[in-house]
Amino acid sequence: MASRRVLSVGQCFADHSAISRTLQTQFGVEVVPADDAAEALARLREDVFDLVLVNRVLDRDGSQGLELIKEMKAEQETAQVPVMLVSNYEDSQQQAVSAGAVPGSGKSALGHPQMLGRVKSYLS
Repeated sequence: MASRRVLSVGQCFADHSAISRTLQTQFGVEVVPADDAAEALARLREDVFDLVLVNRVLDRDGSQGLELIKEMKAEQETAQVPVMLVSNYEDSQQQAVSAGAVPGSGKSALGHPQMLGRVKSYLS
């Protein structure tokens, strides 16, 4: 059986490393980075991912992760891929869910049982 895959969008190097380490240790998944929305959409059109994690503010260009979520949900090719916002801000999480994301978590919750529970159904 092929390993599950996660697309991690807009994280800085340190955050991507922490997210990768946590998800690889807990679920044995491959975590693929994407620096910006264009790269993320291109990867989603070319490959299969079980989950997409989008930073609230993309590190490379400062764009809003919510805009990528809206774009993903508007495109037929990517609309069914589960996507979570990575943010500690509850209002941002609510906006992401309203745009079609599944409930996500912030970086401060990385590795906590609630965060692991949220991603488990997509990665186990």
